[in-house]
Amino acid sequence: MGTRLRVVFAGTPEFALPGLHACIENAQVVAVYTQPDRPAGRGRALQQSAVKKAALAAGIPVEQPESLKSSETQQRLRDWAPDLIVVIAYGLILPRAVLTIPRIACWNVHASLLPRWRGAAPIQRVIMAGDSETGVCLMRMEPGLDTGPVLLSMRTPIETRDTGGSLHDRLAKLGAQVLCEGLLRVSRGVSMPETPQPDEGVTYAHKLDKSEAKLDFAQSALDLERKVRAFDPWPVTEAEIAGERVRVWVAEAQGARGREQGKAGEIVRASKHGIDIACGEGVLRILKLQRAGGRVISAADYLNSRPDLRK
Repeated sequence: MGTRLRVVFAGTPEFALPGLHACIENAQVVAVYTQPDRPAGRGRALQQSAVKKAALAAGIPVEQPESLKSSETQQRLRDWAPDLIVVIAYGLILPRAVLTIPRIACWNVHASLLPRWRGAAPIQRVIMAGDSETGVCLMRMEPGLDTGPVLLSMRTPIETRDTGGSLHDRLAKLGAQVLCEGLLRVSRGVSMPETPQPDEGVTYAHKLDKSEAKLDFAQSALDLERKVRAFDPWPVTEAEIAGERVRVWVAEAQGARGREQGKAGEIVRASKHGIDIACGEGVLRILKLQRAGGRVISAADYLNSRPDLRK
């Protein structure tokens, strides 16, 4: 194989961990860049990122600049003399000057089939849109947002029960696979053909906002079911059921039975099978939910405490 590639890895959340491990196994990771420690939890204590914890456990130097814009920060990065900079869900923009630092290139592992779903939240947006498949792309980075040419990609179907969490975990593993393949090819001197992204089919996966979590029953039941799945495990959808605000964890779209559907937001049936709420189109059956300060429970358990809703 020859001399191992010198890699600077840049990533922050758990999604990046399989990719970091792929770099550790197939290259020499000389430094890890990750977001600064942030306050989190009830005590608002500073928390290390998942990538920082893994890097420290592996004995890899960790850098946590607030940005990569200053000449001092860029020189520090240059001093690591990387052959490759590998970026997975880092959370900071790489300035044009940084893209020229590594000997070979800056690579990014992106959780969609580019050019569809460029941007911050491709995993959730692809579920909400009802796409039948998604995947990961290994891309050479350019100054634009996820615009660079694709080196390798892998596809996976989106199952009807996939959540943001299950798809996240599957794509993280696929991302590590394409990255591993890319590292092996480059280290062996195998050429990596670049496929420019087409101009057609570009969509953007805008960052999730908690304000989106509220279920609007004027929408179709199918759209709401997709949102419930996409927002699990974060930020989790919310709804009002007969005057009580709850978090909705599992729900299924049902077809309306003639004029029985009722007005949007109205409970049309409530039994051990679930709580059926009329939507703009169809009926959403809520199967698992969570009251304020409580644990996740079945609709049947919820109705035991609210027998007034049974119908």
